Amino acid sequence: MRIDHGSGSGSARTRPLIRDPSAARTIGLVALTVAALLGSAYALGRSLVPEPPTSRSNVTTSATGPHYADQPPADDAPRRTPTGDPGTAPASDPGTAPTEAGQDGGAGPDGAPQPGPADGPFGTQTTSGTSLVALTFDDGPDPQFTPQVLALLRAYQVRATFCVVGENAQRHPDLVRAIASDGHTLCNHSWNHDVTLGRRSPAAIRTDLLRTSDAIRAAVPDAPITYYRQPGGAWTGQVVSVAQELGMTPLHWTVDPSDWERPGAGRIAATVVAGVVPGSVVLLHDAGGDRQGTVDALHRILPDLTSRFEVEALPDGVT
Repeated sequence: MRIDHGSGSGSARTRPLIRDPSAARTIGLVALTVAALLGSAYALGRSLVPEPPTSRSNVTTSATGPHYADQPPADDAPRRTPTGDPGTAPASDPGTAPTEAGQDGGAGPDGAPQPGPADGPFGTQTTSGTSLVALTFDDGPDPQFTPQVLALLRAYQVRATFCVVGENAQRHPDLVRAIASDGHTLCNHSWNHDVTLGRRSPAAIRTDLLRTSDAIRAAVPDAPITYYRQPGGAWTGQVVSVAQELGMTPLHWTVDPSDWERPGAGRIAATVVAGVVPGSVVLLHDAGGDRQGTVDALHRILPDLTSRFEVEALPDGVT
């Protein structure tokens, strides 16, 4: 800086070192350039971080095996609603299944489903068709959770319907035999829980469903497989038609506690207990992720429902 001595004052005054405006602008441009370069480097680093691996069937794997129900549907697949599962259309859409008993679409004036159960998406079955309440368990069998579910059902003398994934049936034929020996109904749930299966060709859908049924019958040769449930509830006319051609009833549901989201045993139990009416089909999971919350919820669900309803497996041989 330069020091000017004022006359008669004896004091020193300072002046700025940079007096040229063009120099100040140059320094500002340099600072902006450095900031831009730093931002570009950060973005490049983010782009180099790999995304978690996914598969065409929307199934992820871990050290404990495939996880199905925890996974959201593909971007172009039907989305799960707050009260329903993937594939449950808005209430104003044609072919919509009720997400809770007592809503439009098959519920009578007393809140119980009407006798005709084929009122779900694309004519799928959503109720038992009678006053019976049906518990259904998807995505298994699983060596950790399926035996716990079977033990609880046995303790309360309840038979249920198990929607079995083909690759899991192939891995755990002993559990398929345990399900069948306890008198539960078996349901085809596709080979590897492909939520996009319904958009494939009829020939591809047929191959998938037959492969799954073959895996089930490899464990239980004479097992009747009367029902098919589409993964994620992502029904299409094609998958419904193929299932029916193979002698299986397309099975949807009435009550969904969204246990796949692991909301906790208390919330799962409260949703089921409050939502069930005569004829309800309840969607639960014994595999596809951590299902301990569902198992724990059964300690409340089973005594409550059996005290108010007849809880039974969906009948074999009825289409």
